[in-house]
Amino acid sequence: MEFQVIALVALVAVTLGSPENVPSYGYGPAPSSAPAKYDFSYTVNDPPSGNDFGHQEARDGPNTQGSYFVLLPDGRLQRVTYTVNGDSGYLAEVTYEGEAQYPSTPRPYTPAPHYA
Repeated sequence: MEFQVIALVALVAVTLGSPENVPSYGYGPAPSSAPAKYDFSYTVNDPPSGNDFGHQEARDGPNTQGSYFVLLPDGRLQRVTYTVNGDSGYLAEVTYEGEAQYPSTPRPYTPAPHYA
């Protein structure tokens, strides 16, 4: 009998402790049904580190087009131009500019600067 009373009290406590109004976890207004439209680009050119790369993309509804490039360690510039039209998938064309250069002696390793 004592076990039944404890079980009943626990059940009542759990029932009363549950929140009545569970909040929705969507922050802000509901998403718009308008088709996506955007345009962005960025480039990085840092000669001391050898970094040279960038990306640009534009989208209007289901049609996306863009390109990105990177300076490869062998000195060539790799450029990828791509399109996505609806459900056609990602279609890319890869090109290389310049000739590959291989030094006769490797460059010595230079560690990155250390900041304390």
